[in-house]
Amino acid sequence: MAGKKISRRERIKRGIRKRLSGSTERPRLSVFRSNKGIYAQVIDDVNGRTIVSASSLSKDFDGTGNKIEQSKVVGKMIAERAIAAGVNDVVFDRNGYLYHGRVKSLADGAREGGLKF
Repeated sequence: MAGKKISRRERIKRGIRKRLSGSTERPRLSVFRSNKGIYAQVIDDVNGRTIVSASSLSKDFDGTGNKIEQSKVVGKMIAERAIAAGVNDVVFDRNGYLYHGRVKSLADGAREGGLKF
């Protein structure tokens, strides 16, 4: 069953990434969700480099509560780091996950932090 879920997410991910790419002016905000934490990166696909990143498992993370609340804090963290790096507009890449729960919470936190997408 787990292999079926993963292959479905990979298929959805390929469809999303076919249409979506991050540029220098508008990089891609990519989300990865694991059982223990949530990770976000702002990626410039043209130059192939990560501009900023944030995670619920990093040492400077101070959020508590359930995973949805932690995702919102990670969204705010990635927004403040991206704005400090000079990025205001991003393209949201949900990475094959449904826009629901932790992924939606991270997106809402990033919007509250000042990112536009």
